[in-house]
Amino acid sequence: MADITSMNEAVQPASGAVVRHADGKWRCAWCGTDPLYVHYHDTEWGVPSHDDTHLFEMLCLEGAQAGLSWSTILRKREAYRRAFDGFDARKMARYTPRKMQQLLADPGIVRNRLKVEAFVQNARAYLETRAAFGTFDKYIWQFAPPPRRSRVKLLKELPVSTRESDAMSKDLKRRGFRFVGTTICYAYMQAVGLVDDHQQRCWITRQSVPK
Repeated sequence: MADITSMNEAVQPASGAVVRHADGKWRCAWCGTDPLYVHYHDTEWGVPSHDDTHLFEMLCLEGAQAGLSWSTILRKREAYRRAFDGFDARKMARYTPRKMQQLLADPGIVRNRLKVEAFVQNARAYLETRAAFGTFDKYIWQFAPPPRRSRVKLLKELPVSTRESDAMSKDLKRRGFRFVGTTICYAYMQAVGLVDDHQQRCWITRQSVPK
């Protein structure tokens, strides 16, 4: 999930507590009933990812979300994948000015020049970082805090940044990445499973709690 504060408040209960859905399962308050959100919540958000391409894609998309709702980006995800060659960083790093203009004319993505340019710059930084560490997975997971049980009952209890996201943001910026502020980094950590912020009683958390 992207920044908690950017979620569509219309789908959240006033209490910020987990919600019981029609299938009988309790889910995090931000999830709502939108099938796209429910699928994302149930199958991807908070699941530990060790796939370099997925880790790179989500870092780009979290940056694209800045100032927007995550639902906007989620609905444009397939368009982003088509526009950016499946987030193949080697191809993206070689984009020409002409290609950039084509991207800025693509109605399927957010046509923000700074964000499009950031994708290309991030591809270059990603390739350099991956080369230095062997895999991007090895690099990014060094920022993961120790595993912990979820103690979050209400959405307002979730942090928007931590010392780990501060450290990640600082290092990513040092390596040339853009749109990687600490709030974006924490949302990224939630999305790719460096932290598990499913709320208490959410069926995903109950599945993952050790017996």
